[in-house]
Amino acid sequence: MIFSCVDYDYTLSQGDKLLALIRRIFHNSPEFRHDSLKHVARYAPYIPFFGAKANLSNSLQRVVSFADHSNSLYFGNPIILAAGANKTAKRIADYANLGFGGITVGTATRNKREGNTHKPRIGFLEEDRAIHNSMGLNNEGVDVIAKRVDEQLIHAHKKGLCVGVSVAETPGLTDENDKIQDILDCFTRAYKAGDYIEINVSCPNTGENRLDLDTRFFETIFSEIMHLRNTLGVRKAVFAKLSPDLSLSGLQTLLDVVSRYGVNGVVLGNTYPTAKMESLPVNATWDSLTTLRADGDKGGLSGRPLYENMFQNVAFVRKNYPHLKVMACGGIDHGYKIFDLLQLGVCAVQCYSVVAFRWMAAHAMRRELLAALQGNGYKSLRDYDVAY
Repeated sequence: MIFSCVDYDYTLSQGDKLLALIRRIFHNSPEFRHDSLKHVARYAPYIPFFGAKANLSNSLQRVVSFADHSNSLYFGNPIILAAGANKTAKRIADYANLGFGGITVGTATRNKREGNTHKPRIGFLEEDRAIHNSMGLNNEGVDVIAKRVDEQLIHAHKKGLCVGVSVAETPGLTDENDKIQDILDCFTRAYKAGDYIEINVSCPNTGENRLDLDTRFFETIFSEIMHLRNTLGVRKAVFAKLSPDLSLSGLQTLLDVVSRYGVNGVVLGNTYPTAKMESLPVNATWDSLTTLRADGDKGGLSGRPLYENMFQNVAFVRKNYPHLKVMACGGIDHGYKIFDLLQLGVCAVQCYSVVAFRWMAAHAMRRELLAALQGNGYKSLRDYDVAY
């Protein structure tokens, strides 16, 4: 097992330069640029220079099994499109065209939300290859999202996609019992539809206190969720999505809780609160993100600067909580990074910001991951998994 963090970089291709041009053209319409990914996913196979379609080869397929006999997860490859990219759960299978082997849809709340009121709610930090976002959990509500997932799941599986659903507490609730019932209702509806469920307890974008900062309530939530999960007929994996800005002692406290109640794993991590962004290796400053302060300084940072922080958190969890499955998320933009994380013991990785900066990013990272495997004597990811 390795613990050295290498921040691999890639040489800009013509496609990457084209993406940079597109970002400049739509500089004043960042949400349009954000929302355009669904069109790229849909039409990529039909546009010759895109050269993108679902890859159904078995060279990078991965099966994730669980000690408690939760349903195994079948990924076409271990690169998952993180929550936030497909908030609506429409046309899920299209995202296989972009090279992903899994997707987490949402984040869904119990009822429909418009999100934060200020615009723009997204901005690009070009020099840092990062994105600041204060969308505010805008979504159509878990009933709509779960119904769409249920209707499309078989088709998505045929395209090599494992489908998770991300859920969160509805912001604005003040009564603790109402909060608990709200997230249990949301969980129950999502659970019926997805291959796995991701509990987002760390979103910094709503102005509400994050659940992962209240240890007592965090424990109550996961105690209730796992008790409910264990009464359901089908056993599916549950992951807790934690913030990347937690102190080591704070992270350890939460990991003790999820271990105690049988949560299958963790996603490390979420977007990094922009109020603390100066602790990251970034060139941009908090003072320069004026749009965030238009609605109460809500928001988080994602992209390349998060990698080292995420890597160290993953290394800590894998060393001290080896029974927990880990999905790594934060700054992953190169296939060699994925190989290093696999050596640490992650079951999969999640990414999103990279698609704004790297042309057909998941396809590129797939090729790099396969090259890393072959360079270390493995013909496929399956050979690697057998060896370990």
